[in-house]
Amino acid sequence: MPRTMYFVACRSLRQRVTQATPPKWIQQSSLISTSAAPFSTHPQTDQEENNRSIWSKLLLFIPGAITFGLGTWQIFRRQDKIKMLDYRQSRLAIVPLKGNEIVASTQSMDSLEFRKVQCKGVFDEKKSIYIGPRSRSISGVTENGYYVITPLIPVPGDPESVQSPILVNRGWVPRSWRDKALDTSKDEPLNSSMSTSTQESTKTSWWRLWSIKNEALKENVPAVVPVEVIGVVRGNEKPSIFVPSNDPNASQWFYVDVPELARACGLPESTLYIEEINEHVNARSPYPIQKDHNMLIRTSRMPQDHLNYILTWYSLSAAVTFMAIKRLKPRKSGR
Repeated sequence: MPRTMYFVACRSLRQRVTQATPPKWIQQSSLISTSAAPFSTHPQTDQEENNRSIWSKLLLFIPGAITFGLGTWQIFRRQDKIKMLDYRQSRLAIVPLKGNEIVASTQSMDSLEFRKVQCKGVFDEKKSIYIGPRSRSISGVTENGYYVITPLIPVPGDPESVQSPILVNRGWVPRSWRDKALDTSKDEPLNSSMSTSTQESTKTSWWRLWSIKNEALKENVPAVVPVEVIGVVRGNEKPSIFVPSNDPNASQWFYVDVPELARACGLPESTLYIEEINEHVNARSPYPIQKDHNMLIRTSRMPQDHLNYILTWYSLSAAVTFMAIKRLKPRKSGR
């Protein structure tokens, strides 16, 4: 029976193989693997991964916290702006001061800001300064122009006029107004030279010379025409970082700097600066265009603008926070 003997021999060989001891190199490798097994869990690594997951979850809420803080900051900004506008309106409602009273008083210019002032004097047109360009919308059309600032000097022998010169922002004028004024100032030396040449040519006839002298004396006497100006005491402008610096030597002015303007006009740095308001509009001379009360108290950011910012930041904060919560919410596995 060879077949049965074959099966018996295979069974006995299998038993011997299972009962036999493994070689030494296999035993050593098994010992190394079992000894290294306890160190493969790395408890510190697991803790670091947990900390990282916590921080990553917290980072998801940082944009919501920042936008919420910006919205809260706009609330305080809106309250400050409302207080400032109320303060300006209350100051404008006070009875105007007289120009000579301001000189006699010892109040600082900061305490006089946004106070109405009624001044009497004469405009020194030759020292006018144009600040700009400043855009203005007229009937829906935007036009570039300038603010014209002219010194108001005292009237000789008039106690009701200002006792010292002041700077008056007379309002907005178009570019053509400024160009015409500059051309006139350039033509003045030419006219003076022409007048001297005419005088030399008329020396031959004494009677003509006598008549021309009389006419010249009448023309050279300046006509002092005092004006009444009602304005509001203002201070320096705060230009943005995009506005270039003033260049008095080149007669380029981009913003109001009262000490610089006063020095350019030959006046002390403590000279008073006011903005004229259009309480008495003259239809015959539309320019300069003065500001009214609403334009004086108006700022670049009104309370309504801050309210829009509040709604925007809070809405963005709610949306970002909702997305963070949805991101951390465990997903349901579909069955």
